[in-house]
Amino acid sequence: MATNTDPTPDPTGVNLGYAVDQLARALATAATHEDADTRRRADRRMERWGAVLRGVLDGKLTIGSRTPVKDLPAWVTPDVVRGGFATGSAAAGGPLLPHEQALATRMRVAADRAELFRHHLSPHGLNDLWALLDTGAYRVDLPEEAALLTVAWLVRAGDGEAASAVVEEIAPFAGRLRFAPQQVDSAPADPSIMWRKSAGEVREELAARRPNPQIEAMREALTVWNPFADELLTHWLATVVDGRVAERVDEAWTARSRTLLARYTALADRHQHCTKHRNRKQNLAILRTALAEHLTGPGLAPRTRGLLQHAVDSMVRRRGAPGAPAHTVLRAGQATIGALPTHHGIARLVVARLAALPQHIGIRDVDAVLRPVEAGEAPDAAIPVGTAVPDVFGTAVLRATAGTVEELLNAGVVPSAEVLAALVPQLAAASTAAAYRDPALQQLMTATYRAFRNRRSLLLLNLEHQVRLEELPWVRAVQAHRHADADTRGAAAGALRRLGELTLDAFPATALPNPLVRELSALGAETGLRLPWVEELAADIFMGTFSGKYLAAAQIAGGLLAGSLYERYYGIDYAALMAVDDVRTGRYSARASPTFDALCGKRARAGGSTGSGSVAANGTVIEQAQILTTHNLATLVGPAGVRPAGDWATLAWRAFVKAKTLAAQVPASPRPLPVVKDIAYAWRHLVFYLSMPGADPAEFVRTVRSDADGLPFHVQMRLRPAIGGLEHIVAGGTFPPDGTADPDRRRLLGWSTGGHWMLPPRSA
Repeated sequence: MATNTDPTPDPTGVNLGYAVDQLARALATAATHEDADTRRRADRRMERWGAVLRGVLDGKLTIGSRTPVKDLPAWVTPDVVRGGFATGSAAAGGPLLPHEQALATRMRVAADRAELFRHHLSPHGLNDLWALLDTGAYRVDLPEEAALLTVAWLVRAGDGEAASAVVEEIAPFAGRLRFAPQQVDSAPADPSIMWRKSAGEVREELAARRPNPQIEAMREALTVWNPFADELLTHWLATVVDGRVAERVDEAWTARSRTLLARYTALADRHQHCTKHRNRKQNLAILRTALAEHLTGPGLAPRTRGLLQHAVDSMVRRRGAPGAPAHTVLRAGQATIGALPTHHGIARLVVARLAALPQHIGIRDVDAVLRPVEAGEAPDAAIPVGTAVPDVFGTAVLRATAGTVEELLNAGVVPSAEVLAALVPQLAAASTAAAYRDPALQQLMTATYRAFRNRRSLLLLNLEHQVRLEELPWVRAVQAHRHADADTRGAAAGALRRLGELTLDAFPATALPNPLVRELSALGAETGLRLPWVEELAADIFMGTFSGKYLAAAQIAGGLLAGSLYERYYGIDYAALMAVDDVRTGRYSARASPTFDALCGKRARAGGSTGSGSVAANGTVIEQAQILTTHNLATLVGPAGVRPAGDWATLAWRAFVKAKTLAAQVPASPRPLPVVKDIAYAWRHLVFYLSMPGADPAEFVRTVRSDADGLPFHVQMRLRPAIGGLEHIVAGGTFPPDGTADPDRRRLLGWSTGGHWMLPPRSA
């Protein structure tokens, strides 16, 4: 979350300047953007940000709390906008959805959620829910939509007490929230198959695309107005005598004139993309207005006659008279260009193909959707058979590719660790639900888990944690029906290793995003190992302390990295850190280690950090916690047992490639500091990989030195101090403990309270 130079304080201490800024941006877009759809979306954003500010001011919202909405318990999914701000509404609330209205009509009950809630708990309603459990043909988009299905399962399992407890807890919200799923045509696919977007989402995206106004205007000019201008020119040329346009015409010419003017009116009504024909200075407009004047008046005014003569002469001189060889060739070429299928037309064809597929899942056979146009697909013949689907649509459709996570990575559908993090809930869901022996409950809990992972994170203060899955009343109610054993724990451990290996191999230079950390944590819990997975903290709301799991993660790193290149490069005393044992309830009622907190602050100051409380100063402290803990790398490689598909040196080299790629982007970046932080992340991973068994740091540094000599000068200048610093440590040297730095031998860190040495002073 960004900060604001003119903060609006909230009683909780949160700076609401960010919310004010977002509201102002939405207002400006809603008022000035030329696209109507964009304005409508901005209106919606403006409403939501306005709700945030009103909620804070009237006391309905407590920003920074895990229960931010005054009258909603923690388990209700709040509507959350960018930055983690709750709007005060529930995501499962709002007007009835079409499937709810259809159910109310079919069951002949009032179109009211409370009535639908009572129906679902009736004998008829329970029978319907049991049928959904048996077929699996339902969709859960929000975790609340699984509540009544869970109640139905508990009733059928004979656990009436647990079912009653769930109903009692959720009943006060029966009139406001959706507690039942949407019925769909078929059961979900294999849980190992995942996709970024469903076929229906891509179909809606393509259907929303509008024709390109410039392209449509050009097509009209080539196929409508140029041929019509030729007709007008031919008509006037019939009156030319000795090179001059005459006014003496016969009745047939006059009748033809009226026909042409009537056709112009019809064409202008039907074709409105191109407006050049309305420009009085254009030849077509001159020929047309002269024709209208000739029919309505005693003759052409001298000025009109002069303009008409000039227009006829210039048109003939430029292209030849209509029917002449050169003119015919020109118009034939223009007609060919104008007849080419438009992207908009091809998009409609692709939309039709997508509409024939199951809408709520991904696409296994993407090539079939992107095949060239076949006979019968374009009945108006506007798109010739064999026309290829443009790459721009291929890119959109590829995002709906369905496959295993490995297949999606190989297909290039997963471009970042953040996208991978959005996919892996499907992988983790199957593992966490495996402990439920009943297949119907297993599928229901898989759907609940995936829906829960769609819940957006809240902005939290005071070391509060996000709501956990087991806090949902209906999930808590079925915990007694879990039967974890060696098989389920082994499957979860395998899924954890698989996800860790995929992450290392696909994105070896990227810090693990928080959503991915949450999935690793969930899988780790299923293995029976309570591993300390640590999130990346926001520097602008950092409260100066870390929860106790950061110390535990750092001690795991110490057990793996004591005496290693990593320990020496970052100047860590892991032996001393391993002896720390002071985790206790702290000033924010959360378990923390004062020693670990103090160590991170001390290391930040030794690295040159000045001041405290600013975003940059907070960032330097958080970065030291990431260094000490390796930000989950040691936990992955140590207790989780993750290993790359290749060797560690290869991962280190790929991290270096990422670092030099980012360094090349610094001069053109409008925000170079985040790029420098990403370089530091990549460099930290590089040092970690070189510290693993089998890596040869000395050989690696020699290779990097040789490669750097061929880089552009500005990239060399940015990376040379970091390479020199790494080379110095590999050779047995150390960095000065007082924070002074040799300009040719630097420890690469990402955060700085002053100017970063990778950037010129103005950029810093």
